[in-house]
Amino acid sequence: MMTRKGTLFTGKMAKTILASTLALGMLVNVATAKEVSFKGKTIEWIVPYKAGGGTDKWSRFYAPLISKNLPGQPTVVIKNMPGGGSTKGANFFAKRASKDGLTIFASSASTQIPFLLGDKRVRYDYKNWKAVISSPTGGVVYVSSKLGVNSIDDLDKLSSQELKFGSQGATSMDLIALLAFDLLDIKTQPVFGMKGKKSTRLAFLRGETNIDFQTTSSYIKNVLPAQKDGRAVPLFAWGTLDDNGDFQRDPTFPNLPHFGEVYEKVHGKKPSGDAFNAWKTFFTASFPSQKMIMLPKDVSNDVVETYQNAMKKIVSDPEFKAMSEQQLGIYPQTVGEKADKLKSTATNVNDEDRKWIQNWLTTNYNVRF
Repeated sequence: MMTRKGTLFTGKMAKTILASTLALGMLVNVATAKEVSFKGKTIEWIVPYKAGGGTDKWSRFYAPLISKNLPGQPTVVIKNMPGGGSTKGANFFAKRASKDGLTIFASSASTQIPFLLGDKRVRYDYKNWKAVISSPTGGVVYVSSKLGVNSIDDLDKLSSQELKFGSQGATSMDLIALLAFDLLDIKTQPVFGMKGKKSTRLAFLRGETNIDFQTTSSYIKNVLPAQKDGRAVPLFAWGTLDDNGDFQRDPTFPNLPHFGEVYEKVHGKKPSGDAFNAWKTFFTASFPSQKMIMLPKDVSNDVVETYQNAMKKIVSDPEFKAMSEQQLGIYPQTVGEKADKLKSTATNVNDEDRKWIQNWLTTNYNVRF
């Protein structure tokens, strides 16, 4: 494996993404906005995954809130469009989305990573899109209780067992997990071809795989019951980043160690090195702005500001915090111009880290660029 580990954890990363306050997220100049009414209209929301996954659940959480808070209270219809590791739906949106605000897109890490890697299937460019909300999330790595593991303290028991990991593909969001397993010396056999995180979860629950990860909303709703009845054992959460770029425990899963803690437990030193730096760069691009609502190229400023104002109303609702924490986890939702700036952070990567990841993917999974 092409993992290279150092001894010093450095680098200031964008925890400003996670630390961004709601007030900053809502800095929108509405003085010149001409409100657009969507009365009697239907908004088509392109979700580039099968129903039941984390992005789908996130979209279905927001859909009725968008309908309620946009002027004219339009109908919001979710159109699931899986395929190509989410690039099929993204390409469709880039080419066919209407410019009147009646087509929106749910972007997530598995859409952003192929773009960052220069995947040949990508026919879309994030600089052409406007983000109106940015939702961070976390994720939990868990294993089957049949492996005889009760917690991260039993990690050494996995070294002698065959671990199967259901994956959408090496250039999807699963890249974060595949490289993390490599960094932690967890030997896994990926089973590629899964159509989404719902498929990987169901494969785990059927016993076809025995290690998996899910993003926060899906873990809370779909995996926690299996954890409670003893079928799934959580090992660790990815964690969050503070203002200095250092890992902190995920506030939704404060009892689980974060990735940095597990690395130090395995190797006896804090993480760094080329492999870790590349992993952290893609993690930062994938989770702090993990899900975003996009408007297409050439949409008018009036439409953009109308959506921004609707998102401001949503997150300002006193009932929203409790609703979102229960379904999405304890993370700040960022709206307005700040959300679009976070989009730029999440869809840019330095050449050194991109090339390192590309070489690693080619060597380990025969991915060609």
